[in-house]
Amino acid sequence: MKTLIEPFKIKMVEAIRQTSVQERRQILEKAHYNAFKIKAEDILIDFLTDSGTGAMSDRQWSAMMMGDESYAGSRSFFKFEAIIKKITGYAHVIPTHQGRAAERILFSIMVKPGQIVPNNTHFDTTRANIEYNQAAAIDLAVPEAMHPALIHPFKGNLDLEKLKDLLEQRHRNIPLGMLTITNNSGGGQPVSMANIRETAQLLKKYEIPFFLDACRFAENAYFIKQREKGYDQKSVLEIAQEIFSYADGCTMSGKKDGMANIGGFLAVNDGRLAAQARNLLILTEGFPSYGGLAGRDLAALAVGLEEVLHEDYLKYRLRTAEYMGEQLLAVGIQIIQPTGGHAVYLDAKSFYPHIPSHHYPGQALVCELYKKGGVRGVEIGSVMFGKKNPETGNEIPAAMELVRLAFPRRTYTQSHFDYAIEAIIETYHERESAKGMRIIWEAPFLRHFTAKFSPAG
Repeated sequence: MKTLIEPFKIKMVEAIRQTSVQERRQILEKAHYNAFKIKAEDILIDFLTDSGTGAMSDRQWSAMMMGDESYAGSRSFFKFEAIIKKITGYAHVIPTHQGRAAERILFSIMVKPGQIVPNNTHFDTTRANIEYNQAAAIDLAVPEAMHPALIHPFKGNLDLEKLKDLLEQRHRNIPLGMLTITNNSGGGQPVSMANIRETAQLLKKYEIPFFLDACRFAENAYFIKQREKGYDQKSVLEIAQEIFSYADGCTMSGKKDGMANIGGFLAVNDGRLAAQARNLLILTEGFPSYGGLAGRDLAALAVGLEEVLHEDYLKYRLRTAEYMGEQLLAVGIQIIQPTGGHAVYLDAKSFYPHIPSHHYPGQALVCELYKKGGVRGVEIGSVMFGKKNPETGNEIPAAMELVRLAFPRRTYTQSHFDYAIEAIIETYHERESAKGMRIIWEAPFLRHFTAKFSPAG
């Protein structure tokens, strides 16, 4: 059939409160023009993040009812551990309350002040955890990733020539290398198996441990199945297992491809590293068989990690982003192409060419989308990734000015997406009247979460 239906049916619904444009203007002003500060009940379509915002399945809810809340040795943990070992092959599985906790533990152990950590593109919490340890997060995305309209099957790839040069010059100062799959900050773009393999080989040459930020591993595996020669007949599980086989470990937020509302893990092969990680885990997260999670959450994650490998779900998931992208491109709205797995990324720089980077066109677009249709997205541009020049104090803008519309899993239907598309198109038609934003208060780390803005000019 030509129509691709949602591979699920609805058992329970949650009401969406309708708001007027005038109400939303007042709400936005009260929130200091930061969408993170808007109450969820005042959002019509929430594309702020796909992290922990999805709907869980009947099997997950059933597993939660059977969750074992024992402090130590919970059977829920052993089910959680077993599925992760099956997928990743790693010897040690350490649960955490979410992905950034796994990052904090890993970098606290491995990263020292003055060191550097290469990646295709670090996401915000990854970068912040590295910088908190007074190290530098180095992005080495391929050149194609910097051109939103350019079509390339694996724009998430790491630039291997740049990595070679970096390793030759500074390998003694690199405690580990990473790859983010899919490349979230670069548009949810996949990394090819060849690129993963070659990255691993380069790092291994210098005996540098290799880790994956694996929160969207299943989406990346399905892209490989679709686009990379030799993988079309392999299952998503088989592809995922090969991906993990090239790395020494991974961090993961289970709130993405774990299909759950909370949870994450650190998984490694190195027993000594695992012992150090568990010691830190006990200090700040909890005992190693629960890691800051309830037994019911571990149970839900165990089921979610199985369900995310279902190819009917992944086909629907990726097609949803592709569908929205097609509708927007048809009226001239520029996005990162091709569409990624979990979101559509609007090119705010081309959307608002009259707004300079220091007036944050992405943040302006987030505000306008909310005012127009109650749709909440997130800026991924100079608010999130802009840096201060240490000599002049001026801000160095991000390479791209984007707005990410991230789709909660199994939450919205076709009509919700059509409504959001309509709101984006209407906002585009009124683009010439939009004004930029300026920051009137910011935090020293991860400023986009709490910053306060006012209209510029």
